[in-house]
Amino acid sequence: MSIETQTILADQVATAAKAAGLEIAATAAGTDFSGNPTTRFTLALASDQRKTQLLELSDSFDFSRSDLLAEVRVYFTEAVMRLRNPRPDCYLTVHGLPLSFGKFAWPFHQSTSGADTSLVHGEIRLETGEPSVLHAKISASMTITFREIVAAPEQPFAESFIYNAVRKTMDQGQLELVKSGNRQPVPVTTRYYSAKQKKFSFNDTTEAQRRAFLAAKAYWLSGVLGASAPVWLLDPRDAQYLNTTLAELNQSVQALAGNGNLNLSANPEYASPAEALMSRKAHYDAELAQALASIRPAFNEDMRGGHTNM
Repeated sequence: MSIETQTILADQVATAAKAAGLEIAATAAGTDFSGNPTTRFTLALASDQRKTQLLELSDSFDFSRSDLLAEVRVYFTEAVMRLRNPRPDCYLTVHGLPLSFGKFAWPFHQSTSGADTSLVHGEIRLETGEPSVLHAKISASMTITFREIVAAPEQPFAESFIYNAVRKTMDQGQLELVKSGNRQPVPVTTRYYSAKQKKFSFNDTTEAQRRAFLAAKAYWLSGVLGASAPVWLLDPRDAQYLNTTLAELNQSVQALAGNGNLNLSANPEYASPAEALMSRKAHYDAELAQALASIRPAFNEDMRGGHTNM
């Protein structure tokens, strides 16, 4: 890859990042799964250099097209808001599992097994504030039909729906958190996308479910993992995951604040758990245990007990 092409990409990233309130703290050369060159940008909040995020792009990627640039700008704007979280890498599932997302190797690469799919590898880990080795190595596969929906097979255009597909697959009990193991598949198909409405679709939720989700998010991501630092509760990534709108999420946040469960920050999109919410530790511990039990394959227990017809 020519130095000129790399310079163009670096300038594009720097300009878009600066407009959103980010700075490039470091750059490094990398390679994708197939050995093609990439550039790894460490992005930092302009207002707090300690808060960083990794962005990896193909060296050949050019987002000068207006439609691509618009999506990259949205991605950076949301990244600024998310980086203000005490744990920007952490997300919650609807069943109450706090997970961190990391080691994702962008961009997508073509399957080497002959399947007509594009893949991205990563890892999720259970985060409870205690030492834990439970994790799952992920291999998210995007079908050729789904690939036509995505503007580009690069991180800014796919990270949201990949993370939500992982959460959805976990909700369905199709991922297991283990101490060690092989990569587990996360199929990303058109069932996650409404062609009629032109939007992604993961979980249909009620107002009560959204309140429960946001309360649990504040409990785990702020109260347990973030020393009660405010967490962003109006994250568009969660709105997509819950099949709702930011306006509806805001109604849920206001209701939780009104009944004494949340303490709103100066920026009301962020909140920390009130004492009443943190007092529900037994409830959230039980919810976590139930969620972990639900994703543990029953056949493993049968085999451990010697009950097998093999």
